[in-house]
Amino acid sequence: MGRRPLLDRAGVLDAALALADESGLGAVTMHAVATRLGVTPMALYRHVGDKAALLDGLVERLLGEVELPPVELTWADRLVAMARDLRRTGHRHPAVFPLLLARPAATDEAARVRDAVLHTLAEMGMESEEVAQTERLVSTAVLGFTVSEVSGRFRNHPQSVIDADFERLLTLLRGFVEPPSPGSGPAAQFG
Repeated sequence: MGRRPLLDRAGVLDAALALADESGLGAVTMHAVATRLGVTPMALYRHVGDKAALLDGLVERLLGEVELPPVELTWADRLVAMARDLRRTGHRHPAVFPLLLARPAATDEAARVRDAVLHTLAEMGMESEEVAQTERLVSTAVLGFTVSEVSGRFRNHPQSVIDADFERLLTLLRGFVEPPSPGSGPAAQFG
C-alpha cells in the first residue's frame, strides 16, 4: 500500500499556483487542486479553509515573491524597487496576476508589501489618512499597468516601448508622492 502524501498549506498553495500558471485562474478549484495533489477535496479544507482562503493564499504567494528593499535606500528608491519587483512577479505569473486587482491582501504574509509601502510613505511625513489613500492609488497604478501588460493589452507595442512606458509611470508616481518643494504646485510636480 502506497504512503499517503504529506499535505500542508504551503504544498496546497504551490499546487494552486502551478495550476493557475498552467491553465489559468479559472482552473483553480478545490477539486482540481486536490486532484493535482492526489487527495480528496475535503483534505484541503484543513489547510486552506475554503475557495476564498485558497485565493487569498494565491495573493499571498504572488506578493511573497516581492523582495522588500533595504531600508537604507531612499524612500523613492524603495518604492520603485517594489514596483519593479511586482512587475517581474506579473511576468512570472501572467495568468494569476490579475487576482491582485480583485482581492485584497488578506493574510499577514500578503500584507507585508502593502505595509512596507505604507511605512515608506509615512516615513516621508505624509498624514496618516493621506498615506492609505496614496498607497491605494500608487498600488492600483502599478498593478493596473502590469495586468494590462501581461494580459496582452499592449501586444501591438515593442517591449522597449512598454518598458519605457513603465519607467515613465514610475517617474509620474514618484512626482505624485514626493512632497512638493516650497512654492511648487501640482504642475511643477508632473512637469
